[in-house]
Amino acid sequence: MATDWQPTASIETLRERARLLAQVRAFFAGRDVLEVETPVLGHGGSTDVHLASLSCQADTPAGRERLWLITSPEFSMKRLLAAGSGPIFQLAKSFRDGEVGRRHNLEFTMLEWYRPGFVLNELIDETAALIHTILPGASGPLRRRRYRELFRAALHIDPFHAPLSDLRRLAGERGGLDMAEAPRDTCLDLLMSLVIEPTLGRDGQEVVVDYPASQAALARRHRDPEDGEWVASRFEVYAQGLELANGYDELIDAGEQRMRFEEDNAERRRLGFAEVDIDERLLAALEYGMPAGCGVALGLDRLIQLALGKQSVAEVMAFATPNC
Repeated sequence: MATDWQPTASIETLRERARLLAQVRAFFAGRDVLEVETPVLGHGGSTDVHLASLSCQADTPAGRERLWLITSPEFSMKRLLAAGSGPIFQLAKSFRDGEVGRRHNLEFTMLEWYRPGFVLNELIDETAALIHTILPGASGPLRRRRYRELFRAALHIDPFHAPLSDLRRLAGERGGLDMAEAPRDTCLDLLMSLVIEPTLGRDGQEVVVDYPASQAALARRHRDPEDGEWVASRFEVYAQGLELANGYDELIDAGEQRMRFEEDNAERRRLGFAEVDIDERLLAALEYGMPAGCGVALGLDRLIQLALGKQSVAEVMAFATPNC
């Protein structure tokens, strides 16, 4: 008989969580943003090389099919945008294989919202306002930091132009790992997480912008005014050394999005990872016409963890992995 049946969060903490969720909903209601619900299962998963999607086999009207548990509700929400929904938000259960730890759980709650017609700075300001609503302690000045400037200050390198050999050496030294064959973005991600992220948002919120173009995912790209280098039109928000939100100036070109999905799967094959089915319904929605605008995904469990002063996300979830 199982002995670990009890919740990983106290009942009082769950009451506080419910109170904070009500504040989130009130925030968006006051801004006339529609709450939606979309499926946690889809015919396509995230091709992102750095994410591990979960899948299952199911009997559907089309027969026995492989369905994917969402890593975020992004694809379905974009289909709603293309159908004319206007601004929308969702509190969505999302899944990422292997992500269990103090700041991660295999199943977690993603707060995601989309703002047709917004430019990136408008969404940055709204994201900061939402975080301040739930986490009043993050009330210091909102500082914007360029990705390149952070690497120059902390590691004395330009992440866009440093030789790959130097990045592998630095990442290996900082991470205590063999990085001899690691690709460029893997090295940059490791250095970002180990060296730079812990210093961000210590007395307020910090927003990082102008990531490498190779890290654009589903975001547009633009030219860096410094030297014309292509960079991703995206941002991440940090508080107390913790990444909370990831926002995009959304890519709406179906052809380019398909190309990126195919490039991801090619990289997955090269690395020996399983390919992930491309979401053809998303591409059809983009082809039909999704309005230009911006969207952001925020790890709600992490934000609640900070707001309630807990040490791990498990302490703010009813049943965290492995207690689920």
